[in-house]
Amino acid sequence: PLLLVGYGFGASFVALFAQLGGGIYTKAADVGADLVGKVEQGIPEDDPRNPAVIADLVGDNVGDCAARGADLFESIAAEIISAMILGATMAQRCKIEDPSGFILFPLVVHSFDLVVSSVGILSIRGTRDSGLISPIEDPMAIMQKGYSITILLAVLTFGGSTRWLLYTEQAPTAWFNFALCGLVGIITAYAFVWISKYYTDYKHEPVRLLALSSSTGHGTNIIAGVSLGMEATALPVLVISIAIISAFWLGRTCGLVDELGNPTGGLFGTAVATMGMLSTAAYVLTMDMFGPIADNAGGIVEMSQQPESVREITDILDAVGNTTKATTKGFAIGSAALASFLLFSAYMDEVAAFAQLPFKEVDIAIPEVFVGGLLGSMLIFLFSGWACSAVGRTAQEVVTEVRRQFIERPGIMDYKEKPDYGRCVAIVASASLREMIKPGALAILSPMAVGIIFRILGHATGQPLLGAKVVASMLMFATVTGILMALFLNTSGGAWDNAKKYIETGALGGKGSEAHKAAITGDTVGDPFKDTAGPSIHVLIKMLATITLVMAPIFL
Repeated sequence: PLLLVGYGFGASFVALFAQLGGGIYTKAADVGADLVGKVEQGIPEDDPRNPAVIADLVGDNVGDCAARGADLFESIAAEIISAMILGATMAQRCKIEDPSGFILFPLVVHSFDLVVSSVGILSIRGTRDSGLISPIEDPMAIMQKGYSITILLAVLTFGGSTRWLLYTEQAPTAWFNFALCGLVGIITAYAFVWISKYYTDYKHEPVRLLALSSSTGHGTNIIAGVSLGMEATALPVLVISIAIISAFWLGRTCGLVDELGNPTGGLFGTAVATMGMLSTAAYVLTMDMFGPIADNAGGIVEMSQQPESVREITDILDAVGNTTKATTKGFAIGSAALASFLLFSAYMDEVAAFAQLPFKEVDIAIPEVFVGGLLGSMLIFLFSGWACSAVGRTAQEVVTEVRRQFIERPGIMDYKEKPDYGRCVAIVASASLREMIKPGALAILSPMAVGIIFRILGHATGQPLLGAKVVASMLMFATVTGILMALFLNTSGGAWDNAKKYIETGALGGKGSEAHKAAITGDTVGDPFKDTAGPSIHVLIKMLATITLVMAPIFL
């Protein structure tokens, strides 16, 4: 399985650029369209007179569909590979006659994912389908019902797979402990989806308080949004912490021991919990795709000048879409946290194998190792800053272009002239490709540079594993900082967007009110947070982990 690391690296390499480039593309177009269209010209969202409107709608597909697909593909790839490595090393240590079950287990689990998610998706039926015309149902409730069915089936198939593949004569009850680890992962996934929904859905208090703060101006809206994002990091971190520790202990106490009688199943337990978390990934990705589809439908309704009643329905769908996008991001961060912990352990195993020296812990009391940690945390902030400023710069180009068109073609506002949509698409496409080079290079080159510099230093001072230790510390700190940063950015961005949607339903003065204008400012600030920097960070965490795995021999 060590050779498969390259596959995970390839997946994370593309996912980083898809997420970063897609995020810059979609949000620069969105911010540019909103600032000139809504704020300066006072035309509604997705109005066909806005020259940036096509770029905005195309951006939803680029940033939300393609990029999130690449992200979850990479999560699953990284998780399968690290679970295979850990399963193989554990089977080797315990002298299990046939280790193939432990190695193939992740592949079987993800094959079942397709089956259970398909059943969950097919179970979604609106009451309209059964011939009863009802008042508008809550789309979120219907999707939650499908998700609950998927989760129930996932629990059953997961239990079955553990009994089938992880049963061994040496520890007859080990499979049951691993099945419980999977259950821990599944519960963690559900908890993450629920927490994200609580903080970003306008049916709940946090977003309503944020909307209320918009009624006193732009500044209070920004303060409330930032504080909501910071507060929303607490629950997910507690959930992840409980999940990692309980899965580790369930694995340790499963009865599998090495030659010296030491329990060895702990890390494989966390690997199984990560598989449990990702065992409904196909359904979660489906909920995510719902967002851009609803968003684009709303755009088509506005452009084809349908009656207001149709737009009201698509607005409800769009707000639900924002929530499902936020829940998918929460889910992706949770799985990234668990997967990074695994990749981290796989990295330490690999270094020990190459160096022929024991490598069990990383001591951050050593100054060089502590410095590695500082560099890891700094990397996350620098990367976020560069990603957000890339959106800002590209949005400025779009704003200038849209203003130019409104001035040079006065007939646009009376529908006498057609705007040049292609110009804005060309601006965001070329800018997103250009702007993703700098943050991308930072992500790839920094762990290599740190590892090689400290390797040379270590050889000079007689510390053979220094390079590997410093990189390990950098990876640990980057993971911790990155998870908190991504949670903060994603939640605050999603909450700002839905606070605006809540006011647009007629609350606090409705569209065009002062509260609505303040909410638009919040939403504009939140756009690069939730769709560029936030999602790119958790891909970055996994990318750092896979790079260090691939490059491990260079650091020795």
